[in-house]
Amino acid sequence: MSRLMHVATGPYAPPAPARELTAISADGARLHVEVHGPVDDTSAPAVVLAHGWTCSTAFWAAQIRELAVDHRVIAYDQRGHGRSPASPACSSDALADDLEAVLEATLAPGEKAVIVGHSMGGMTVMAAATRPGFRAHAAAVLLCSTGASRLVAESTVVPMRPGRLRTWLTKHILGSRAPLGPVTPIARSILKYATMGPGSASHMVEACARIVHACPRKVRYAWSNVLDLLDLDHGVRELTVPTAVVVGTADRLTPPVHARSLAAALPHCLGVTELPGLGHMTPVEAPELVTGKIRELAMTYPQAKTYTQVKEGA
Repeated sequence: MSRLMHVATGPYAPPAPARELTAISADGARLHVEVHGPVDDTSAPAVVLAHGWTCSTAFWAAQIRELAVDHRVIAYDQRGHGRSPASPACSSDALADDLEAVLEATLAPGEKAVIVGHSMGGMTVMAAATRPGFRAHAAAVLLCSTGASRLVAESTVVPMRPGRLRTWLTKHILGSRAPLGPVTPIARSILKYATMGPGSASHMVEACARIVHACPRKVRYAWSNVLDLLDLDHGVRELTVPTAVVVGTADRLTPPVHARSLAAALPHCLGVTELPGLGHMTPVEAPELVTGKIRELAMTYPQAKTYTQVKEGA
């Protein structure tokens, strides 16, 4: 399980949840789930947040803090990340199973939510697009800094022309088994180059570095292999709910070409928002904009108000 190393103060310090529970996935994997905001208020729209590779619920601190004022915000740790134990099963199907389990554990029958996925969290949404549990609960979707396929081939982390050599180098860099070690000035510089825009403030870089460095080496490596082979193009075509897409123009991990491909394939795309100069960590780099997009979706697409008390996890 990840070591929790997130920042303790400032806008990116995770707020305390109103409730915590454990969702049990199809294969028995246990998922740490947090519920924030007015959990017993049936008028509060629900938002579900799925974080990306090497991150945790702490990644959503800025969104949770703002949205929890008048939304029920549900955030969970992907298996092996944050407080969710690692599992031998690492696949897009497992990600879809996990999202279904979280929706089942936190939403009432027929209740719908805005579902937000960043990076691997967006891939989770695409993988779950055909699942009955997802379709029963998704009112609208926000995809942040994500892609459906060719992730390694399209990455620009290695500054050279596209081709087999760049793809090979990128695969071995992103899939390195080496431990990340402590968060040092050099480590922050490397992370900023790979995952954030050049103008990212130091406190943003620090928050992301602490979260990423907390991810266990074996978990990071296992999921890098899944992302390398990922092909969810079919899931994009099945994602029929209204879907908005956000990407930074300086994103090296999932460059804007992915966002444009998603927009072309989504049955009900609400458009792509390209953020000039921002990198891969858009919810941290542009917290107000991402939060505003979520609020807009929650206001525009009605959600069933049949919420009953959150089910207690095992």
